[in-house]
Amino acid sequence: MSKLTRRAFLTAGLIVGGGLIVGVAIRPGHRTPKLAKFMQHDEEVLVNAWVKLLPDNSVTVIVSHAEMGQGAQSALAIMLADEMDVDWDSVTIEEAPAHDEYANFHMAREFLLPGEMPGIVNQTLNGVFLTISKSIALQVTGGSFSIRSTGERGMRVAGAAARELLVQAAAQEWQVAATEIRTQKSVLYHDATNRKAPYIEFAKTAAKQQGPEFPTLKTPEQFTLMGNEEIQRLDIPEKVNGTAKFGIDVVLPGMKYATVKTSPVFGSKVESIDSSAAEKMKGVIKVVNLVDGVGVIADSYWQAKKAIAAVTVTYSASEWDNTSSDTIMAQFRTDMDKAVTNGDEETDFSEGNARNVIESAANVITAEYSVPYLAHITMEPMNSTALVKDGKTEVWGGTQNPLGIRAAIAEYLDTDAENVVVNNVYLGGGFGRRAMTDYPIQAVKLANALPGVPVKMIWSREEDVQHDFYRPAIVSRFKAALGDSGLPTAWENQYVDKHEPKEAPYIPYQVDNQFVHYIESPTHIPFGPWRSVDHSQHAFFTESFIDELAHAAGQDPFQYRRTLLQSEPRYLKVLDAVANMSDWDRPLPQGWGRGIAIHGSFNSIVAEVVEVDMSSGSLRVDKVFCVADAGFAYCPNAFRAQMESGIIFGLSAALHEEIIIKNGAVMQSNLHDYKMVRMDTAPDIYVEIINSGERTGGAGEPGTPPIAPALTNAIFAATGSRIRDLPVKIV
Repeated sequence: MSKLTRRAFLTAGLIVGGGLIVGVAIRPGHRTPKLAKFMQHDEEVLVNAWVKLLPDNSVTVIVSHAEMGQGAQSALAIMLADEMDVDWDSVTIEEAPAHDEYANFHMAREFLLPGEMPGIVNQTLNGVFLTISKSIALQVTGGSFSIRSTGERGMRVAGAAARELLVQAAAQEWQVAATEIRTQKSVLYHDATNRKAPYIEFAKTAAKQQGPEFPTLKTPEQFTLMGNEEIQRLDIPEKVNGTAKFGIDVVLPGMKYATVKTSPVFGSKVESIDSSAAEKMKGVIKVVNLVDGVGVIADSYWQAKKAIAAVTVTYSASEWDNTSSDTIMAQFRTDMDKAVTNGDEETDFSEGNARNVIESAANVITAEYSVPYLAHITMEPMNSTALVKDGKTEVWGGTQNPLGIRAAIAEYLDTDAENVVVNNVYLGGGFGRRAMTDYPIQAVKLANALPGVPVKMIWSREEDVQHDFYRPAIVSRFKAALGDSGLPTAWENQYVDKHEPKEAPYIPYQVDNQFVHYIESPTHIPFGPWRSVDHSQHAFFTESFIDELAHAAGQDPFQYRRTLLQSEPRYLKVLDAVANMSDWDRPLPQGWGRGIAIHGSFNSIVAEVVEVDMSSGSLRVDKVFCVADAGFAYCPNAFRAQMESGIIFGLSAALHEEIIIKNGAVMQSNLHDYKMVRMDTAPDIYVEIINSGERTGGAGEPGTPPIAPALTNAIFAATGSRIRDLPVKIV
């Protein structure tokens, strides 16, 4: 066992707001009774904010993150259950309500004050960031935070503390030393007196006690559930047999259905509505002006869908009516040129004197890359069910941001957040899209037009594609000076637009002189978080350019990277592993190519090798090899699945996906013109996990960034043709 240090506990004990309500000495008061009023039902015993014991000795783990296919809820439950020595077969999962006590404390801390802090500062800041996380309604699933923050610093601590509370309660009852009691599969044992008891027997006593100040965590050698390949996710059976409930499955007594049609040009408003034809159609109840569009409420979704097509809407003229993808990219390039001329660049990272070195260098390599806007295209289109009644509002649906939605609805209705209840269910994909609040607000607007009646609003796929918060389009320019050895002596990167997170364009390679800068060039296209955020764009840029430098130097791309990563042993180990896994030096048939890329994001490092077959003149992605180091994979099966999923997600974007703007509006509308990788074109994927013991990293997003550059580097190896603009567009 390893003791959790005071500094670590002060950080972890308050994580996710509720934290370890029993046993957090630094939080005033005993919070379990307060939580028990709405979290404890029938004969359940709430041991702490995250654990309930039931009369049959089964365990309910309370999880404050949404389940959208990534397996986070099961992984978090595994972390708590292992530390608590719980029988996994007795575990069920309950999603925490959208409540201030379950706000993501640690996420607020990471976003607003990154980095390590002195212990004395930690003690002061914990309360501050708990307050911040509540005030900004932060209960979010995203940023690959679930395991590396809530799990490692919250759920493990909660499980260890609950176990120690139960041991303490049993020791008092049996009048023996706590050190003489062992636990296994939800049972307490005192071998010397041949006594044993299920956890539930001491649950009520444990819940009344002050918890341990520093709970003892297991070492990896003591894990029974964490890191175990045999442990299966709890959500899979119901998803296989069809009993899992997603937002689109919500059914309430007396419920009506609605759909919407929003202005095709973002920012335009409704000037007039002719709904006369729609109002005469069977089942139509009401046509609602939504300001930026129109909604129809009907007895069924099909009736609403037919009626919305019969509504004629006139929208206000917009300054963006003549905007296109071409004009946007031209604007980006013009603004980049002006910024250099006027010295208006915003410095992202600067070391040495890159510009002077480049200006005086004999061998300078330049390149420009671009990526388009991308949609999220989740399997389940946006939907939300709302009921507005007697000054109270209740919504049902799948969201990555329940507290944010509660706050947004309260603001829209000009009411207190306590008057809004958000019921979260499974998400049919999120990728950042379901962190936004637009679609639940629309549902509330529609329900507000029909008080006392629940209204389920479902977007059509066309509405979903054309009214997204898109991954930003970016243009990125590079210059590098190569020395006599062929290695870069200076590196300059200029790009549009401001990015998240800050480190996305950073490189791990040893280059003494670097200048990374950006300019902002606003457009009317709404943008938002997309799987891996801006890492997906910048990994394509940086890993393509480093590949170009390797070829310009006449060196092997893998060996070139190795040379530049000598001061980064963790990166080097991952790079070597993927080269070995893919048999990098093995000759390929004529017309085949092999490409490599490595990128660090969310404290994980992922390297990928892609093999492509271009021998027939068309492109076939044959194999992808992936090595990932996230510190420790607590749920290896789910981790591996996330790498595979991230690869397919990024491969779709690289090969096919593109949102094209014409006359201010999105041209794509459905999967016929917004194409994705399908089963028959998906490559074989091989994943290897490195458990380095470094600080835990994310899983849901880091697999995505390296795939695009690995793919285009492979195409170059096969054809000699360099792709600098995505999507690839090779049939």
